[in-house]
Amino acid sequence: MRLDTLETFITGTPPPGHGGRYFIFVRLTTACGITGIGEIYSASFAPEIVCKMAEDMFARYLEGRAPDRIEHFWRQAHGSGFTHRPDTSVQGVVSGLEMACWDIVGKALDRPVYALLGGLVNERLRTYTYLYPPEDVDPAEFYNDPHASAEVAAARVAEGFSAVKFDPAGQYTVYDGRMPDLEAMAQSVAFCREIRAAVGDRADMLFGTHGQFTAAGALRLARQLEPFDPLWFEEPCPPDMPEEMAKVAAGTSIPVATGERLCSKFEFARVLDLGAAAILQPDLGRAGGILEGKKIAALAETRYAQVAPHLYCGPVAAAANIQLAACIPNFLILESIGKMDGFHAALLKQPLQWEDGYIIPPTAPGLGIELDDAVVAAHPWTGDQLHLEMGSEPHDPKRHGPFGGG
Repeated sequence: MRLDTLETFITGTPPPGHGGRYFIFVRLTTACGITGIGEIYSASFAPEIVCKMAEDMFARYLEGRAPDRIEHFWRQAHGSGFTHRPDTSVQGVVSGLEMACWDIVGKALDRPVYALLGGLVNERLRTYTYLYPPEDVDPAEFYNDPHASAEVAAARVAEGFSAVKFDPAGQYTVYDGRMPDLEAMAQSVAFCREIRAAVGDRADMLFGTHGQFTAAGALRLARQLEPFDPLWFEEPCPPDMPEEMAKVAAGTSIPVATGERLCSKFEFARVLDLGAAAILQPDLGRAGGILEGKKIAALAETRYAQVAPHLYCGPVAAAANIQLAACIPNFLILESIGKMDGFHAALLKQPLQWEDGYIIPPTAPGLGIELDDAVVAAHPWTGDQLHLEMGSEPHDPKRHGPFGGG
């Protein structure tokens, strides 16, 4: 069994664009006709450039080779061009190609990927969702209205979710971290107060940020959030200096979660060594793939840290997250975009199975999903923005006003 061809697909997401502006899918096919799909979560370059990167990497390290030599492929890509260091663009491409290889191997052996990585541990996977505005509500108003978010939180809990995430602390920019302004702190407290009142003890609150703050600023904010007992304080500082995030983790009773912008076991090991987080959030479309995710989870297990796979992309990366979560002992919770319905479901021939707050791991071989090529073809990407973009100027709350969401 040898890898023969690579196809790439850039799929534009229809409004409101949950999961980002576009998804980058890859499909590998063996000479004997077995196909595997993957998803690349790389946002630093235009998606067309990312697809060219995938073509180059496939030609150098995968074409004509066996799809089950996953460790060998990872090492070659990690050291490609004399780099040998964590790189989100490289590992994003690796991730998509690697999960497609796993999909092929699973299909060839007629087994789900989790069965090849130690076997099923978690028969159902607890999920959470971000609080998105209703279709008829202006997002700029919704994301600054704690009462509106509390209403949606109560509705999501009524559907079965036992955890919801929100990030009311304002604009995130390329100039962060910064000290939180008084308005952002007051709004964060208001969101926690209203959502806690709405869901009571029926659901955990996941307080999200996007690395906006310095350690000192994050600690000021954390002290005001502690009375509401969030399950986590997500990425309170930028990810490039985990030494600073460790100050936050040591200074608050709220567990710190991080990892959506990290890649490879090496970056996650540094977080663990420093005590910078109790909850790791690898995104398998960026972190280095499924096997790398298993290694990250094993490192976390030795420190009694838990794993909550991150998702801000499409259903193929979601399927990879599910395969990992199903086979690790320190799984905490899985990010779900709504109930994995809507456009995420439409892209698949058989949607992911969400039931009363839980994802049920598939029993089909490989990743357990297949793309609907007709839906993919009907939604080409035609824009020029990146998947997700930060503010380009230092944040000025007086001049910029309320943040309308990312």
